[in-house]
Amino acid sequence: MKTWIPDARNFAYLTWKQVDALPRESTLLVLPTAAIEQHGHHLPLATDTLINNLLLGKALDLLPGDLPIYALPPVCYGKSNEHIGFPGTLSVSAQTFLSVVRDLGASIAASGFKKVVLYNTHGGNTSLVDVLARDLRAEFGLRTFSLFGSAGAAFEGVSPQERSYGFHAGEIETAFLLHAAPALVYPDEYTANYIARVDQPELLKPEGSSANFAWLTRDIAPSGVMGDPSPATPEKGEQWSNEAATRIAEVLVAMFQFEPRHGA
Repeated sequence: MKTWIPDARNFAYLTWKQVDALPRESTLLVLPTAAIEQHGHHLPLATDTLINNLLLGKALDLLPGDLPIYALPPVCYGKSNEHIGFPGTLSVSAQTFLSVVRDLGASIAASGFKKVVLYNTHGGNTSLVDVLARDLRAEFGLRTFSLFGSAGAAFEGVSPQERSYGFHAGEIETAFLLHAAPALVYPDEYTANYIARVDQPELLKPEGSSANFAWLTRDIAPSGVMGDPSPATPEKGEQWSNEAATRIAEVLVAMFQFEPRHGA
């Protein structure tokens, strides 16, 4: 798997003696969670994992050198049953995902570390990461943080339709890989599908509202794409990935420095 994680920030490149020398109370460990799943005709199965690695790697490059913040190896397999039926999708159950990340949290705590970030770039994992963040705090006393996607970066130039419903293999994901791994993108295979329209609002929404309907990708998108990749360019991918990395770096520093107001 390609990596943009700086060697000096890669936890798996350390020896156990180097790990033992890290300050246990302050070191911040980042656990990436993503997926291996279909991304239409034009993007690779590893898209979510590659994007996680790209954005996190760029962010870590921006951090002050003296901050003990390290990336753990990613949990590549996620809850991807929305994409079942498309060849290549490798999904685990919700319980398996919860168990794997819980056990990794147990190992982190057993090594004496106190702070962990769950950095997720796959939508199907989002609700599980929220559950895990609370559970790791409750069971192991870990100061646990959750971080999603591009950490709220603005991404100027994205249309309202794509911003709202470009869920999967659309303009933003395609732009990231056109910038970072262009050999893995097939522009002559672009397709476009949307689950809903911003100019045709409905009472029930696919997600993110008080009344949602459950969906599977095959219900909406024969190609597996939810969004429109055609406006994507390498230049947009570079700009947007840099914006996201800047935002992620700021958030990681805030997590490193975080002190709860009530001493919890």
